[in-house]
Amino acid sequence: MTTLSDYRDERLRKLAEIRSQGIDPYPAKSYRNTKISTILNHFEEKDGQEVCVAGRIVAIRSFGKIAFIKLRDYYGEIQIFMQKTDDIKDSEFGIKQLKLLDTGDFVEATGLVGKSSTGEISIFANSVRLLTKALRPLPGYDGLTNKEERYRRRYVDMNVNPEVRERLVRRSRFWQATRDFMNQHGFIEINTPVLELTTGGADANPFVTHMDALDADYYLRISQELPLKRLLGGGFEKVYDIGPRFRNEGVDDEHLPEHIAFESYAAYEDYEDGMNLYEEMIKYVAMQTWGTLKFNVSGLEVDLDCKWPRIKYSDLLKEKFDIDVFNVDREKALAILKKNNVTADPKVSDARLLDNLWKLIRKTSAGPYWLVEEPLSLSPLAKTLPENPLVTQRFHPVIAGTEMGNGYSELNDPLDQLERFQEQQAMRDDGDDEAQMLDMDFVEMLEYGMPPACGWGNSERNFWLLEGVSGREAVPFPIIKAKND
Repeated sequence: MTTLSDYRDERLRKLAEIRSQGIDPYPAKSYRNTKISTILNHFEEKDGQEVCVAGRIVAIRSFGKIAFIKLRDYYGEIQIFMQKTDDIKDSEFGIKQLKLLDTGDFVEATGLVGKSSTGEISIFANSVRLLTKALRPLPGYDGLTNKEERYRRRYVDMNVNPEVRERLVRRSRFWQATRDFMNQHGFIEINTPVLELTTGGADANPFVTHMDALDADYYLRISQELPLKRLLGGGFEKVYDIGPRFRNEGVDDEHLPEHIAFESYAAYEDYEDGMNLYEEMIKYVAMQTWGTLKFNVSGLEVDLDCKWPRIKYSDLLKEKFDIDVFNVDREKALAILKKNNVTADPKVSDARLLDNLWKLIRKTSAGPYWLVEEPLSLSPLAKTLPENPLVTQRFHPVIAGTEMGNGYSELNDPLDQLERFQEQQAMRDDGDDEAQMLDMDFVEMLEYGMPPACGWGNSERNFWLLEGVSGREAVPFPIIKAKND
């Protein structure tokens, strides 16, 4: 049985022979002047013209005096038709030398565009030039199905499973559409720090690192929120940031410790303005990324093409579980969670109990709808509703069983913010690692004055959800446990 080591040894032998002939198997320069897709899509224009293409060898067939190479670049595949000839440059490979080439090698071919006797669009070239000698063979299309191996060697996965590469193209389109929409609406993109002395803006457990230059521990940001709001205090009116954030939590279909997130803030706007803007944004991004507003996600039929209703947090929990969010019956709440196989510490705060109950409702909600008026205990950075100070001007779009974003009328009262920070810090001191830290510099910024504003954030979970894949399937190089061998 031929092993991977055997294949590699044979390719190393070929590599040595190539070098012995004075040929550089890894030249720096390629003379490609035409993409394969240009030939395929504009054949009538290119027919009879000389072109130079380059790509990876997908297949080689040799029949004595003729040979065929299937060549693939990022844009498509084309056949290279070769005939035996003695007019071969010293640095190139004709039919006689094809035995030194393998599938997976990168080559370039210069020749005339035409069609073969079977009508296949081809490039007629007498030789090819080696650009990269591959020492390991790519597995066949059915040879890389183990998820761990796919994630570990993603570069192989992308070659064997082209849909993975196409998914990453859509992911790029998703974020580009987000940028385009925000720029069109007068926002300015400003990247904020990843390393923070005090981290906040979300309920999450942070990663900790050490900066040798200052001999101090820093946190990897869990949110872009507080730095962006400092920009509002500095005179900006519409800002956003798209970049990585880090949360030291478990890995599952909806959560990755490192992922790309988007946050934005608009001065002189409130949560009503935000719901109108970001409903439009989500629809725009969906159309630009997938060309549709209709999705089936895990059996839930979702149609974004409507005016999304607004549903109060308290109404949902009252209707579903007969729970009063302003006077929580803890015994009843714990019993409901236990019945639904959710483990909760009897000493956990009311806020955490309510959040766990809400998640039971959310996961069966197709949506879309806006969840509004979340209790104050769950929203330490949002303004309260004037007519009901027990709830906040906070909004979540609920789509296909998940919250596809988070926004609110931002709190800009420094004394109120300080009190809420102190409450969160007390929760943290009592053992809640996800409670927010007391950030006195942020409070100081508010004392200098920050205008009323609406804030909004969403992560690339939105892309995973509508793409219909897990987080690890949707990123280029997912985190995976290191091999011990």
